[in-house]
Parts: sequence; structure tokens; C-alpha cells
Amino acid sequence: MHQNYINGQWVGCEESLENRNPSDLTDLIGQYASGSAADLDQAAQAAAQAVPAWGLSNPQVRADALERIGAAILSRKGEFGHMLAREEGKTLPEAIGETVRAAQIFKFFAQETLRIAGDAIDSVRPDVDVMVTREPVGVVGVITPWNFPIAIPAWKIAPALCYGNCVVFKPAELTPGTAHLLAQIIAEAELPVGVFNLVMGAGSVVGQAMVEHPLIDAISFTGSVPVGRALAVEAARGLKKVQLEMGGKNPMVVMDDADMPLAIEACLNGAFYSTGQRCTASSRLIVHRAVYDDFCDRLVTAAAALKVGHALGAGTQIGPVVSEKQLRSNLAYVDLAREEGAEVFGGEQINAPTEGFFQRPAIFRNAQNSMRISQEEIFGPCASVIAADDFDHALALANDTAFGLSSGICTGSLKYAREFRRKSTAGMVMVNLPTAGVDYHVPFGGRRGSSLGSREQGRYAAEFYTSVKTSYVFAG
Repeated sequence: MHQNYINGQWVGCEESLENRNPSDLTDLIGQYASGSAADLDQAAQAAAQAVPAWGLSNPQVRADALERIGAAILSRKGEFGHMLAREEGKTLPEAIGETVRAAQIFKFFAQETLRIAGDAIDSVRPDVDVMVTREPVGVVGVITPWNFPIAIPAWKIAPALCYGNCVVFKPAELTPGTAHLLAQIIAEAELPVGVFNLVMGAGSVVGQAMVEHPLIDAISFTGSVPVGRALAVEAARGLKKVQLEMGGKNPMVVMDDADMPLAIEACLNGAFYSTGQRCTASSRLIVHRAVYDDFCDRLVTAAAALKVGHALGAGTQIGPVVSEKQLRSNLAYVDLAREEGAEVFGGEQINAPTEGFFQRPAIFRNAQNSMRISQEEIFGPCASVIAADDFDHALALANDTAFGLSSGICTGSLKYAREFRRKSTAGMVMVNLPTAGVDYHVPFGGRRGSSLGSREQGRYAAEFYTSVKTSYVFAG
């Protein structure tokens, strides 16, 4: 059994979870520890004991450690990519690409460790100096999802360690293998005992214990909206700092002046790559009526040509859905699309040479923005195509959602691009690019039901992982 990592030791537990390949259910990846509240307590205590020394450590020490972690991930990108594709279902090229990004994130924050800035400000009183500095929050609980099992842990753990915090990490139950590999590398990076801890297990057990634990000072969570809302309420009782990244129902507007091949590729990528299992996926395609029929015809043809298959297979473009539960949910939305009056192209389950959770991309033509298929996050390879009368109508439809993570527009007009960028109510806006796909050195996050708290990634990560201290010194 693959064990948890607590207080510098690999620790077993009574319960375990089976990890199987969604591309081939006969492929048992391994048994992984399923921790308890007691395991979480041990990890939290170990992290709390390590906080004073790590928080005051020389920034070069932290920078060197993060650089070692990044370099080690990069040197083992093939191993990580293979594990990620095997347990999550992302195609091998995508899985390796995600691994490289994780390494880049650790390397970025290695350098940020040496750039933690403060302010020296003149006081309004004579002979008084004012200094504003940033200090670590303390113990950070990290809860991550299954769809980016190394990139998202990286962009939470790296800044936490960079700014002098200690970490208790709970990965998703569906993707423990990638998390365990990452923990192995961090365990070998010569961090002081207790600075990093891995506790795998059920969210209802380990996650709940984390939210309730008095030694956890802050929680960074990426996952579903219902869990995020419940977590925020519980964390408020303990006055914990909270950062939530949740769902999305992201619009991609296609104007009548768009470069059509570019628009088709952007929508195909945003809606269906990574099996649509991205919070930034383009799940609402809002298309000008003048080009609606042409766009739909081209998109249906392009989607039907995508190769769906084993994540490790040569030439596979779309891997399996991550689990049977997720597949059943996706198929239920395909049925709902028909019930709501949309014309459905694709979306059926596929029989493959191996037993797995394969689904053809689904396009819901003649969808309305008010339909459930256009308002609820499906988190699968499904996209509604909605007609818009003009730019203003398209913008209004794009903003008519409970979410606000990412949005996009395909247009040849600088005016439309500028107006959309200014008036879109999403946290991230893409012009002639897919809604999915972001850089690691700039802020990530949204509004409304998509995000709560400070932005992730880049220098903006300091807002969550540090606390500001103002010091006054009388020099008279």
C-alpha cells in the first residue's frame, strides 16, 4: 500500500483505496492509503511545530529547496506523465505538458522566495519610521481536484512553501498516484521535518477534519461549488483564511467577422480537449446568427473527427472520462439536452478495445442560454451552441451565468475585442484564444460562483499565503 507522509515519515493506515485506470479497468494502478481524522491531526501538529523555524528560515534555503523540487519533477516528467495519463485519463502529451508546467511553477516560486518585498513609509509623526512586511500565514491546508493532479497541487504548495508556510496536502481520491509521486520528490528535497505532509483519503473524512482543525490557519481549495460553499461556512467558524476555486460555465463568443478556422479550433480545444474536464472549458459557444449554421456544421464535423481512445494510445486526442460516476452524469446531461429541445450531435458512450469510460464529444445545437445544459456545469465533453443577434446580445448572454471564471471572443474587430475585454464579468478574458489554457506566472481566478478569496499563481499568490505586518519604530 502506498502510504501517507507525515512528520518526515511514510505512515501506513488501516484503510486503503483502489486506484484503477479509466482507460482500462483491468489495470489496477495500486492501493493507496485512506487516512483518518487522527492522521490529519498528526500532520497538522507536525506542521504547526515546524512553522516557527521554517517561517524565519533564510530565503535562499527555501529557494534552493523549491528549485530542487522543480528540477526533480522535470527530470521525471515521463514517469509523472505516464502516471497522470494512466489514472486520470488525460492524453499522454497533455499529461507530460501538465507535468512540465508544475515544474515551472516550483522554479518560478523558487525565484519569488528571493523577491518578497515590503515597504518603508514615512510616518505622519516626527522621528517615527514605518515598515510594512509580509509574513507566513502558518499552516496551510491544501485540497486539490482530480482533473489537474500535479499542476494544481504545484500552484498551491509551491507558493505556500515559498512564503514560509507549512503544508498539509489532501489530494483527490481519484488521482492519488500523481500526488504520491509529488510527495516522494518533496520528501527527498531536504525540507525540515513537518514542513510538508501528505494525507490521502476521503474528503468527507480528511477534508472535514482539516477544515475543523484548530492548527490549520488557512485552506486553499479547488473543487465543486457545493463543497466549496460548505467549506467556506465551516472555515468561517474557525476564522480560517480561505481561498476557493470552484466551477465555471464559460462562454466563447464567435462573431460574424471571426476567422472561422481559428474559431473552430479555439472552440474545439476549449470545449473538448482534456475530455472537457476543465473548470475553464468553453461549455457555452455563443455564435452570431449570420454564421451560426456554418459554424455548427464545421464544429460537428471537426468534433466527430477527434480520436477518442486510451489515454496512452498513439494519436489519441480525447481520453476517457475520469470515472463511471462522471460518465453517468455526462450521459444524463446528453439526455437532458434532448428533453430541453436541443439537437444533439455525438455524446454517446463508446465501446473500445479496453473497458473504460469513453464518450464521444457532444454538441447541443439550437440550445438556449436559459436551459439547464447551458447554466449548470457538466464537467465533460459537452458544449451548448447558442445563437446571438449581435455583439450586445452576445455579451449579455455571456454574462448571464452564476459563474465568472473565464470567457472568450473570436473576432477580427479591435472594437469588439476591447469592449468584450472591458465588459465581460469573468476573471479571465481570452481574445482569439481558447478559454482554457493559462500562463503560470500571472493571476488565475474568477468571480461569483467560480472563486472566492485572493487570486492564485504569480506574484498575486502572496496575497493569500502571507499576512501583512506594520511596524512602527520611534527613532528620536
